[in-house]
Amino acid sequence: MSVSIRPTSGPVRVGIIGAGAVSDYHHVPGLRLDPRARLVAACDSSPELLEKRRQEWGLEKVTTSFEEICADPGIDAVVIATPNFTHKEIAIAAAKHGKHVMCEKPLGLNAGEVAEMLHACQAAKVVHMTAFTYRFAPAMRYLRHLLKSGALGTPRHFRSQRFLDLPETSWGWRQYKHLAGAGDLFDMTIHRIDFAIDLLGPIDKISGAVATFAARDKTATGESCPPSEVDDWSALIGLFRSGATGVWEGTTLSKGYKLNGFGHEWAEVTGTEASAVYRMHEPNTLLLGKYGGDLEPIPVPLEFLTPPGSPRKPHEGVAATVFRYDLVWEFISAIVEQRNAVPSFADGLNSQVVADAVLDSFDKGSWVTLPDPVS
Repeated sequence: MSVSIRPTSGPVRVGIIGAGAVSDYHHVPGLRLDPRARLVAACDSSPELLEKRRQEWGLEKVTTSFEEICADPGIDAVVIATPNFTHKEIAIAAAKHGKHVMCEKPLGLNAGEVAEMLHACQAAKVVHMTAFTYRFAPAMRYLRHLLKSGALGTPRHFRSQRFLDLPETSWGWRQYKHLAGAGDLFDMTIHRIDFAIDLLGPIDKISGAVATFAARDKTATGESCPPSEVDDWSALIGLFRSGATGVWEGTTLSKGYKLNGFGHEWAEVTGTEASAVYRMHEPNTLLLGKYGGDLEPIPVPLEFLTPPGSPRKPHEGVAATVFRYDLVWEFISAIVEQRNAVPSFADGLNSQVVADAVLDSFDKGSWVTLPDPVS
């Protein structure tokens, strides 16, 4: 795909739509590190939060209208970090105005919505990127290198665990199907579906299940609210087209798995020669084991700690936090270099198709065969 040429030769001018914690934690620090980018505007439904961000982020332009951001000729690109049900409308509006788009996951409430977003961006010839953060963890980068270089042998199995110890109070909009689509499956497990496909290729068949254990009918302050409609546990078995197999489990209700707020993550590829494990709370270390031995920690080599050319200093900051800034580096790099971003909306769609199939499989009580992936 060819992408549109930026209208200015200066920094990429970025507007953030959704000024909540994710933007403040991931996207704004990433933009601040990148000399090729400049944060120029923010949009949110809360005027109070906007005023706070105007001062904290040093902005001149803030607005509650995403349409205003999308139509502004002084903005080249947008980052969408709003509730799931709003993503499609905002992304399509941005694309129609020629804005490059990075959007949080899940891209939409279902694969049909995501396909509309992808097609709008392709028609407008703008860069489109799905915020699959964990692809950028150094240990994941190194695991991918070992796998693709043949160091693990022929891959046979993928295993993913993502366990969080979260409060059982209300998730707000996140616990209602018409606003979120699904729970843990769309919020956390979809990340692991994405990097499994990136590592091992397309999935052929899926069998999955979801469950809801926490009623979440009280807010953190004790007020009553409608109970949760979405899953807080999800699991799936997948058969890859390559012949490899995969298992995934995710939950927000694993007591004792706080790990300084980062939770437990274990993503493993087992091949004919070796096994390698990525853990999010120690993203600069990989576990590696060969036949007859044990898994042993090895430091990720320097060249995999940051993207090429990035000004981020690899050993500064909390390791499990700072790699998230590399997401924005890739987005800006794709715009500047006039190329596709990785992961794109196509990657977001392929993962959404799998996540939708998990719900379909559970409803039917049977395996679901997946269509050919899009590119």
